[in-house]
Amino acid sequence: MTVSAKGYDLTPLTKAEVEERAAGLTVEEKRVLLDHGTEHPFCGTLLDNKKAGVYLCRLCDLPLFSSDAKFDSGTGWPSFFQPFAPEHIRYIEDHSLGMSRTEIRCPRCDSHLGHVFPDGPAPTGQRYCLNSIAMVFEAQG
Repeated sequence: MTVSAKGYDLTPLTKAEVEERAAGLTVEEKRVLLDHGTEHPFCGTLLDNKKAGVYLCRLCDLPLFSSDAKFDSGTGWPSFFQPFAPEHIRYIEDHSLGMSRTEIRCPRCDSHLGHVFPDGPAPTGQRYCLNSIAMVFEAQG
C-alpha cells in the first residue's frame, strides 16, 4: 500500500475497481473524468463555492484541494494555488490542441481533473484549473 504524507491510501485502483465506480457516473462525468474532456467555462457548480472544506475526486474520494487554496482566477473554472498534498496530484505532459500543457490527474484512479498553469498567485505561482464535475465538495465545520 502506498500512503501519502497526510495518511491517505494512494494505491492505484485496478481497472475493474475504476469500472465499478464509473458505473454510477453520468455521461458528462464520464466524458470529463475518463475521456479527458473539459466542461464549459462558468457553468461548473463549484466555481463560486466559498464554503470551507475539501474538494475530493468524484470517482475515488481522494482529497485533492482545500478551500484554503481556492482563488478566483476569472477563467471560469475553480482554481487553486496548491493541492491538498503534493502527492495527491499526478502530472502528465499534454500536447493536444497544438500546445504544451500539464494535465493533472488523480493518482489513485487516474481520472482527468484539469490542468495546471504557471500563472497563479503567491505563494506557489501555480493555477490548478479544475473541472467542477471532476470533484465533490465536502464541507467542514
